[in-house]
Amino acid sequence: MRRAFLLTTLLLAACGSEEPREESQSVVARTAENDLPGWLTPTDGTDPARWLAGREAGHPLPDDAPEVAAMRASLKTARTGFVEDPRMMANRTVQLGQMLAEIGKTESYRSLIDGLGGIALPRGRHKSLYGEMVQHYYNARAQGADHDGALAQLASREKPAAP
Repeated sequence: MRRAFLLTTLLLAACGSEEPREESQSVVARTAENDLPGWLTPTDGTDPARWLAGREAGHPLPDDAPEVAAMRASLKTARTGFVEDPRMMANRTVQLGQMLAEIGKTESYRSLIDGLGGIALPRGRHKSLYGEMVQHYYNARAQGADHDGALAQLASREKPAAP
């Protein structure tokens, strides 16, 4: 229960404020070229794929690195099945990775995105919530399922309703 509360708090905090801005206020996008911030904020101009690939590598990667291209492709494919944008998906993936590491069950960010995306894609226009699916995946892993077993559990839950 405590972990669910913590996750919910983190998810809400990473979403950023949706309060209306006065016209006199301006938003300045920040791009992290030489560092890897802890999270991507709503005004962050950093490419989520580059940030996520760099986080996994442990250091910033150039935009043309193969790992960045692969992560970009994974996020692009998964994006068609989820409501959230790539920035939010990247933040949620890092959160999930940290939670899995705490229980000794690490997975690559791409395997998480590709696995969860593979479940959401068949839903077509009935997009899934990445954050919700991340929580269900984590719960399955915490209860002892391996990566494939957790994805199988999610797939059985996420089947689209018959027309």
